[in-house]
Amino acid sequence: MSDDTVKTKAPTSILEISAFDPEARDNPHPRLKALRDSCPVMRDESVKTWLLTNYEDIRATVNDRTFVRQPSKAEEGTLSSMLANPDDPEGKRASILFQDDPDHSRNRLPLVKAFYARIKKMEPELEAMIDRVIDGAPSSGRFDLMEHIAVPIPILLIAHILGVDESRLPEFRDWSEGVILGLNPMRSAEDTAYMQASSDKLNAYFTELMEARRKDPKDDLISDMVQAQADGGDFEDEELRVNLQALLVGGNLTTTDLIGNGVWLFLTHPAQMEALKADPGLASNAVEEVLRYEAPVQATSRILAEDREVAGCPMKQRQPVFMSLAAANRDPAKFEDPEAFDITQKRASHVSFGGGAHICIGAPLARIEARRVYQKLFERYPNLRLPDQEIVWRALPFFRGIERLEVLV
Repeated sequence: MSDDTVKTKAPTSILEISAFDPEARDNPHPRLKALRDSCPVMRDESVKTWLLTNYEDIRATVNDRTFVRQPSKAEEGTLSSMLANPDDPEGKRASILFQDDPDHSRNRLPLVKAFYARIKKMEPELEAMIDRVIDGAPSSGRFDLMEHIAVPIPILLIAHILGVDESRLPEFRDWSEGVILGLNPMRSAEDTAYMQASSDKLNAYFTELMEARRKDPKDDLISDMVQAQADGGDFEDEELRVNLQALLVGGNLTTTDLIGNGVWLFLTHPAQMEALKADPGLASNAVEEVLRYEAPVQATSRILAEDREVAGCPMKQRQPVFMSLAAANRDPAKFEDPEAFDITQKRASHVSFGGGAHICIGAPLARIEARRVYQKLFERYPNLRLPDQEIVWRALPFFRGIERLEVLV
């Protein structure tokens, strides 16, 4: 038994491993390890929810298409049911994040096809945009890397892909911050109001943009989607709008955290930073190791469509199963020396993007952005280092990202 396990008591509530708990917000990994070692399948009666922490159980569950996602299908009083929209009790207006088949496939497939084709076409252009942001950051002294690099890059790129006017980027970022609160099952009344107002503003903006692109198509994703609709695509305007919002969340805030978490890891693991500088070709492997070691999305969930056994335990229809991606990614049964951050190892596949029908739609773009940032940043700033500071982590539950990261150049 390791020292960490001796010192750390296994939690009895899912909230004890979330950002709601200050200790878990700073570092959830000792508690996750204790839970994975002692109780890999935990039942939290306070929120009527199961929690998995073992890699193989989580990999099997995220890939199992017999589970459902729509929060309205979960038992009342569960974490999943708290995500349901009271104005849409049956989830008719849900995005692909929470849709089930056949609606999920009907909406996701044309969006994936257009989005991935556009990323492939625009990759050199996107990398050049990343380079310009980094080249435009301060050349000396001390600055907040989140403010100057990690925040602006993802919003700039997803907005450019969609076809958003750059003059609207500050609003777009603010609306994104509001919309992602829809993934917080314990949000306050103020959070809900902010979320709804942001969603309404985004819907109005996307409506305006879709109409403009029908009259005058541009070289962007919204033009692609309204053209696909005109060519017989089986999705309505309202469905397209809500899924553009989902794409915005998937391609924006979590990528900011991927960039920030990665830079922090390199600066606190100087041997790994030197390895990357010596061989920039390690950047792709570095992205995967950052995703494994400090995943921006810490958990995902599914809901049982019928009574069945999951991870060796009998479970009931409508019960949610939460899965700690962070715990799975450090499971010693799957990863050698899992507590080590090492970009030179060729490891097993992490689960940070989930899996199955709901695997993260923004994954290819996130990988492009993080890879290019890691390459370009240390080329521009060969002496980049961390000054003394308190690292404050985002308080949004089940997500992990740094609010502010001061660096010296």
